Amino acid sequence: MSRWRPPRPKSSPYITPEGYQRLEAELKALWERRQSVTQALSAAAAEGDRSENAEYIYRKKELREIDRRIHYLQKRLPALTVVSEKPNNRDQVFFGATVTLETESGAEVRYRIVGADEIDTSGGLISLDSPLARLLLKKQLDDEVVFRQAERESRYYIIAIEY
Repeated sequence: MSRWRPPRPKSSPYITPEGYQRLEAELKALWERRQSVTQALSAAAAEGDRSENAEYIYRKKELREIDRRIHYLQKRLPALTVVSEKPNNRDQVFFGATVTLETESGAEVRYRIVGADEIDTSGGLISLDSPLARLLLKKQLDDEVVFRQAERESRYYIIAIEY
């Protein structure tokens, strides 16, 4: 049996200005952290036998993780499109909108539709590529959205759209 899996579909290249600034700040912080890790790595390497040196092995792994993230950010940042303009039609849901939904039970839920690189479900930030966001796009105030997950169906009503 093969372990090959098809590559994941590419995420949308859109990002909010706040998200782009966060990624740039993360890249800058990673370069600063990399410097300190490199110094600690060279100090650990100077201690002698590297095969049994836990500090050396740990710092090597940490440096590899930092380099991987730096490489990703350096490739991803130039490919992103910063969407700073608000749409002309603010009665519909588009990228960057904060949508307040009402469930069938009367509870309110707020989501902001953002780029794939700034997802934070605990903070109510959902990706433009997520199934719920795709359902919400181009919907208007008071529209009903039926969200199906496996064997469950949820109904939401759009009660507010903010930009």
